[in-house]
Amino acid sequence: MAIIKHKSQRVGIFIDTQNLYHSAKNLYKSKVNFGAVVKEALAGRVLIRAVAYVIRTESEEEKSFFEALNKSGIETKVKDIRVFAGGAKKADWDIGMAIDAIAMSEKLDTIVLATGDGDFVPLVEYLKYTQGCQVEVIAFGKSASGQLREATDDFIDICDNPRNFLIGYRGGTGGVRSYIPGFAGGKVEDEGVDVGKEVYDDAEE
Repeated sequence: MAIIKHKSQRVGIFIDTQNLYHSAKNLYKSKVNFGAVVKEALAGRVLIRAVAYVIRTESEEEKSFFEALNKSGIETKVKDIRVFAGGAKKADWDIGMAIDAIAMSEKLDTIVLATGDGDFVPLVEYLKYTQGCQVEVIAFGKSASGQLREATDDFIDICDNPRNFLIGYRGGTGGVRSYIPGFAGGKVEDEGVDVGKEVYDDAEE
């Protein structure tokens, strides 16, 4: 189905940070340029909110990553990692991300989910058929849910051109500055959107 992306559309972008991080690591042994992901998802339209859902560990080694996202104009919602008896660790933002997307949907024409997680299929269907929003997904196609791809109005596959979205990818364009319209400061550098740590390895996707 062909969709229309016109400049006056109000867009909200909700980023499942762990999902993209692990996909990039497992598929390409690289790190995500989240600024480039937002720029591609926005497609020249009106950005209302861009929110990244992130996990904080006990060591807080990822603090610089959170600050870099904020400086690039991407809001962060932070949840502490939970450590259970026996050493098991868990962190999950799925419900929080879904609630936010629904809560903001009345003020948005288009909602972009940056995730390949099939658990979001019911959310996509609700936003489309109940709220009347255009729903798009940007993710790594090789690891994304087929049901999610089918449910969304448009699927942007990062795997089609990974060098545009990854840092340190062989043959990529690391160090190139990306301009995101409507973002504070106007410019986002690759190093500003690099996770830079392996802290998410301890948390479940």
